[in-house]
Amino acid sequence: MSIRLENPQPPCLYNGRAIGPPPFLYSGTFTLLKTSVTNQWYVPVLKGDVPNGCAAYGFVVEGTRMFVFGGMIEYGKYSNDLYELQATKWEWRKMYPESPDGGGMSPCPRLGHSYTMVGDKIFLFGGLANESDDPKNNIPKYLNDLYILDTRGVHSHNGKWIVPKTFGDSPPPRESHTGIAFTSKANGNLNLLIYGGMSGCRLGDLWLLETESMTWAKPRTLGQAPLPRSLHSSTMIANKMYVFGGWVPLVINESKSTTEREWKCTNTLAVLDLGGRSQQKVCFV
Repeated sequence: MSIRLENPQPPCLYNGRAIGPPPFLYSGTFTLLKTSVTNQWYVPVLKGDVPNGCAAYGFVVEGTRMFVFGGMIEYGKYSNDLYELQATKWEWRKMYPESPDGGGMSPCPRLGHSYTMVGDKIFLFGGLANESDDPKNNIPKYLNDLYILDTRGVHSHNGKWIVPKTFGDSPPPRESHTGIAFTSKANGNLNLLIYGGMSGCRLGDLWLLETESMTWAKPRTLGQAPLPRSLHSSTMIANKMYVFGGWVPLVINESKSTTEREWKCTNTLAVLDLGGRSQQKVCFV
């Protein structure tokens, strides 16, 4: 079977991941697409602790387990609930992860965070919180905190939050960014790459966390960088990060970027080559 892809229109906000086996696609409305034979959308019968509807959440897939965290339940009301879907049984389960050691706080309710599987652990970064207890009195707070969720071994049932000690300058606070994982050709280590997002204005910066040493760095990019953006998608294919769509500013005032007042949806595609021997220099192609 072959599928011809036309130049796509600017995208709406959604989340999707392949769950396998079997080959299904999960979307925020809990609708799935079986791609192996019929290419037909359908809604499976779900059981267990089915989550409430939400948007701008984070989720990752590990085999046939899917983990959903946070998101917006309604305007000004955000979640920090954690759920697991076992796709072999279509059964949801609410998880109650342990707090970090040393009396640390678990992640606050948030939306627009990145939630990335790096090796066998889940890295949660940033997002947008509401500093007010009243959902109708929304006081936005952009976040740049970093958590690791361990769901393996003794923590496989409920999980455990970890607050890692990091080195170097952390990325500035943001939401609606992307986080992807890749293996460095320079040293074989796993990395987390944070790109773009929103913090009062659209962002186009790139940040790398080397997870062996837990050190943040800001790689220097070569080539023509795409416009700053939020609500885009970033996908790793063969050590290249493909960035598609999102919201971009119509006009960029380099001296006062926070004055951005107009923006538009875009259907542009940019590719960042991460296949070099140095992670200090990466190239947009």
